[in-house]
Parts: sequence; C-alpha cells; structure tokens
Amino acid sequence: MIDSDLLLQAYRLGVFPMAMETGEIRWFSPDPRAILPLETFHVPHGLKRERRAARIEIRINTRFEEVIRACAERPDTWINGEIIESYARLHKLGAAHSVEAWLANELVGGLYGVAIGGAFFGESMFHRVTGASKIALWALVEHLRERRFALLDTQWLTPHLQQFGAKEISRALYLHLLSAAVDLPRTFL
Repeated sequence: MIDSDLLLQAYRLGVFPMAMETGEIRWFSPDPRAILPLETFHVPHGLKRERRAARIEIRINTRFEEVIRACAERPDTWINGEIIESYARLHKLGAAHSVEAWLANELVGGLYGVAIGGAFFGESMFHRVTGASKIALWALVEHLRERRFALLDTQWLTPHLQQFGAKEISRALYLHLLSAAVDLPRTFL
C-alpha cells in the first residue's frame, strides 16, 4: 500500500500514481496537463435530457470502494489492488471521495478522486447505464462550484472530457494553479 502522507504530498506537487501491467506503481506528472475549468464546464444538450429522463439520484461517498472497483473493471486499467487499498485508506482519512449515480437503488455509474484544499484530482469514472458517469461528472462540477473549488484536474485530455470543455495547459501553468488551489480553505463535504 502507498503511504497516505506520501500520496497526498505527491498530489500537492502535481504527481499521481498508476499501476503498470507488471503491478509496479509508477508516478506521473504529464506535460501538458489536462484540467476541466469549473467556470466554463459545458453540459452537452443531450445530457440535460438524459439527466431529466433517467431519474438518476446522486449520492456522495456511500459506496467508495464499490466505485473504485467498478472503475478498475476494464481491459486496460491502472487500478490494481494496491491502488484500491491506498485510495480506500485515503477515503477513510477524508481525502478521497466518490460521486455516485444511482438508479432504482442500484449503483449505475460514478467517479472517484482526491480533494486537497480547493483542488479536486479526478481519477477515474465508470458507467453501467448510458450517461451515468457523465451525470456524475456534472454533479461533481456543481458540487465543486458550490464549495468554491478552484481546480478540477483530469490528468490527461480525452475526447470524452473534451466535450465538457476540458483542456490542456502547460505543466508550469498547472503547477501555478495547483499551488494556489491546494492552499485554499475548502472542504469537499
């Protein structure tokens, strides 16, 4: 298991771990770095309809370990047992959180990440019902806005995140934004 203090300090410095196929844990700080600007988050029109029609309920931190395990259930994953155990410990310490999409009292999607000060570091998402992870992301952004967070780090840019307005910035700019965000007096809950 990765030491919790080490893991939190790595995030404060813009570094995060991933498990390789060999099981080895490696540390990354991409350049460029992807962020999702909270103030310009774009909600695709179709998602607004999906959210109304789906009757999905959003919950926070009710099934953290189930969320991270569901995120790991894919052919190419960077989430192994050591990562799960390390983030479950962070969750117990109040630093890692899950945003969950529920339908008919069943977990159908969600995401997890780490919160430090006014920064949230998104780690992974999953869905079992179309649109569920997107609705969870939208709920996360609303939650972070309400609590006046300054930074939503998505690590790398994907087409999935681009549709919401995610963009790449240089590592230097990212570290500047990160330094200011982690020192903000914010709480996730």
